[in-house]
Amino acid sequence: MINSIDKVRRSVGIIGESPPMIEMLSLIGQVANTDITVLVTGPSGCGKEMAAKAIHKNSRRKFESLVVVNCAAIPSGIIESELFGHKKGSFTGAIDDKKGYFEQADKGSIFLDEIGELPKETQAKLLRVIESGEFMRVGESKTNKVDVRIIAATNRDLKKEVEENNFREDLYLRLKTINIKVP
Repeated sequence: MINSIDKVRRSVGIIGESPPMIEMLSLIGQVANTDITVLVTGPSGCGKEMAAKAIHKNSRRKFESLVVVNCAAIPSGIIESELFGHKKGSFTGAIDDKKGYFEQADKGSIFLDEIGELPKETQAKLLRVIESGEFMRVGESKTNKVDVRIIAATNRDLKKEVEENNFREDLYLRLKTINIKVP
């Protein structure tokens, strides 16, 4: 087990010897080679993205892309187009077909940072991708399929967000299958 922890640590340069850090590294080592959806939680600035990179770099998908998406930085009016792509002419300014982040991450991993910021309409579409690997580009009626490992992160208490009706419970339950807490 120490070998696994050291391998994870070296893969992204994580430092720290505290029991919570060792527990996090151990859990990353255990889940990295699966395709299970992972929720990474912790306060702002604690290194959630490093944990996501460690999961990806120690997975069977390590030679494919890790697409990093900051959900809080994308305006709600275009987030679906950014995540799922769009068809030419589907809205003003859509001058070409565009692949979204999920298509870019196909066969690899996608890191959805600040997942708690997603609009509820988009949460439903994300749930479908998690459950079936399927999505539709904006303005298209054809279903697309992707094989992508989803790693999400938040500094919010998603359970509380569910109770306050700000976050879908079914999506929360899908995301929290494995919860890695970054100390």
